[in-house]
Parts: sequence; structure tokens; C-alpha cells
Amino acid sequence: MDDEAITIRLTHDQAFVLSDWLYQVMFRSDDLEGIIRDRAVWSPIYTISGTLDGTLTEIFMPDYTQLLEAAQERLRVSMYGEADESAASSEDAATAPQAHRIERGTAENDGEGGQGR
Repeated sequence: MDDEAITIRLTHDQAFVLSDWLYQVMFRSDDLEGIIRDRAVWSPIYTISGTLDGTLTEIFMPDYTQLLEAAQERLRVSMYGEADESAASSEDAATAPQAHRIERGTAENDGEGGQGR
């Protein structure tokens, strides 16, 4: 087997949106086995997720939700040419940033961060 590394290039917005999606799938899903049935896939998933999390500063910012929504909208516009009016914020999206930071042990105290639940 060849263990030569492969480089994947993403825009910053693509990396940010993918990082959030991976977090949702890996840490908030109740059906991981249904999403990813082959456990061998977890090795590259963890590598990609760890690389993104180590690179993106947005995951630690108090305005995470707004930054994520802006990145998602820019990607929709670049792919489809217009804003997606149906992409309303859900409660899960609003609570994900705090949970994302808690999972990494970086969340601020509820009284200080402005992102408390």
C-alpha cells in the first residue's frame, strides 16, 4: 500500500461549513451508524475534522453562528447564483457553537460568553 499523503484544497468558507457539518455528524447525531456504516471511514473523517478544527479560529468565536450563516450563504450564492431564503436558522444551529466549544473545552462561562443556552 502507498501511504503517500493527499492534499485537499478548500476555500475558507468551505472548510468552515464542512467543519460544522462534521461536528454535527460526529457529536450530535443519534444515528452515526446509519450515516457512516463502514468504520474504516472514521479514520479519514477524524483526520479531516481534526485538521479543520486546528486551523479554523471561527469555532472559538462568540459570533460563531453569524459567521457560519454568512459562510453558508456565500457558498450557496457561489454555487447557485442567489440567496437561499429557505435557510432559516434552527434551534440546533443556534446551540451548536456553544456545544462545539464545550466539546473542545473552550467555552466561556455562561455569564461571560453571550452564547449561553
